[in-house]
Amino acid sequence: MTVFSNNFNPYPRSRKAVYAKNGMVATSQPAASQAGLEILKQGGNAIDAAVATAAALTVVEPTSNGIGSDAFAIISFQGKSYGLNGSGPAPASISMTELARRGFDKLPKHGWNPVDVPGTPATWAALVERFGKLSLSEDLAPAIRYAKSGFAVPQTLSFFWKRALKNYEKSAQNDTAFATPFSEWKRIFTKNGLTPEPGDVWVNPDQAKTLAEIGATNAESFYRGQLAEKIIAASESADGFLHQSDLADYHPQWVDPLSVNYHGYEVLELPPNGQGIVVSEALSILDNFNFDSRDSFETIHKQIEALKLGFNDLFAHVADPTQMKIKPESLLAPDYISELRNRLTNEAQLPRQENPNNSGTVYLCTADSEGNMVSYIQSNYMGFGSGIVIPDTGIAMNNRGNNFSFDPTSPNFLRGGQRPLNTIIPGFLQKAGEPIGPFGVMGGFMQPQGHLQVLMNCIDFGLDPQGALDAPRFQWTQGNQVEFEREFSTSLLSELRDAGHEISINPEPNTFGRGQIIWRNSNTGTFVGGSDSRTDGAISAW
Repeated sequence: MTVFSNNFNPYPRSRKAVYAKNGMVATSQPAASQAGLEILKQGGNAIDAAVATAAALTVVEPTSNGIGSDAFAIISFQGKSYGLNGSGPAPASISMTELARRGFDKLPKHGWNPVDVPGTPATWAALVERFGKLSLSEDLAPAIRYAKSGFAVPQTLSFFWKRALKNYEKSAQNDTAFATPFSEWKRIFTKNGLTPEPGDVWVNPDQAKTLAEIGATNAESFYRGQLAEKIIAASESADGFLHQSDLADYHPQWVDPLSVNYHGYEVLELPPNGQGIVVSEALSILDNFNFDSRDSFETIHKQIEALKLGFNDLFAHVADPTQMKIKPESLLAPDYISELRNRLTNEAQLPRQENPNNSGTVYLCTADSEGNMVSYIQSNYMGFGSGIVIPDTGIAMNNRGNNFSFDPTSPNFLRGGQRPLNTIIPGFLQKAGEPIGPFGVMGGFMQPQGHLQVLMNCIDFGLDPQGALDAPRFQWTQGNQVEFEREFSTSLLSELRDAGHEISINPEPNTFGRGQIIWRNSNTGTFVGGSDSRTDGAISAW
């Protein structure tokens, strides 16, 4: 089977699609891609390479993730697909009543209050234990080396690092309770009070020691050992909600991916508590239409409207599965999808009023010569996350709790021990049950919008992976407001404006997500991949 034989990319770009025979790693950071490739060459498989790359990204892209992150993965192993939900719950002791007693009517962005149980270390261990060829210690070795010996900071990373410092300093000025724990973040992630410039060499010896301990104990230390003790000591000293039992009771969950058909292909997304259901709904709605031109009113308008319908259901229904009042499959039932499709008109329609936030995330994908492939994503949520770093460990903690709803009628209402609606989603593509490959786009609520756009770029318009990623993107933000990259034509934007879309141009490329794609051609066994030119990303292949 030839994968998208119409391989071309009509958009200006700084890189071409990469081809490989033996294996491929695509990430947002060249050093992380090299870490994964190193593991492949040492005899590891795509799963080992994914874990090595993910661990390296906590070191070489700390602006988007850390050891205290959430994680999700779709794994194609020996031709069968598996899903792993590595998101963590809120601490059992947290509640709106207790927050109100502390003077909050919602969870703040920074400090200990929005910290949920980190799932990433346990996710690494679970992946390696079930599918890996190497040990967790072997897979973490490149990341440990980067943390100990240093890496050269690239441009985009430097930009977001500097912005994070400004945001945290502002929070520390306004919140005295945050100022003390923020000092550890500043000790670890600044030098003389400054963040690194492009080309500076950055080291994190505390993180190197932590990664080594995670590898040596198969992540047990993080949840039930010495690292857990350090995390809980830091939480209790700051009157945080996280307690020993929260860590000790945690395990990631194996799940079955949801699959929908789109124009002859099967698109796999993970079930809630993630937002993959938005992609699944939107593609199902659009499956009945044929799209002849990518940059046309018909295509862009229908994409926007289908996504808004998907987001309606996301915000109304998706939460920890134990709190959802409907099954995810019911949102994909043919009769319901037909009902949604019939709501489409030639005019922009107001959705349920929600205001998605942007966030920082890393996405990676890997493939090996045996045909195994991994779609993997991890995130601290908003950039570095909560601004909390556990003393003497380099562990940057997430602020995922900020994604809970504070409406008591919502299934995503803040409850102790429950997982919030999570933004990060990996994707995977198949045809007739045969794996084609992993794909993903980072960036908060841009992620399902990015999934839809890059997939249609490949399936409907024949773009190669690099072209699919380089093509200009749009982002629905709220109401009928849609942001566009500047490459869209004036005439197209005028048509969309006439239909009721409130159009604006956003010059910041990272607002529109950063993606990676790897496709496998089953006829040749070779791979073709793309890495988003909106960031520092790169592909390593052999």
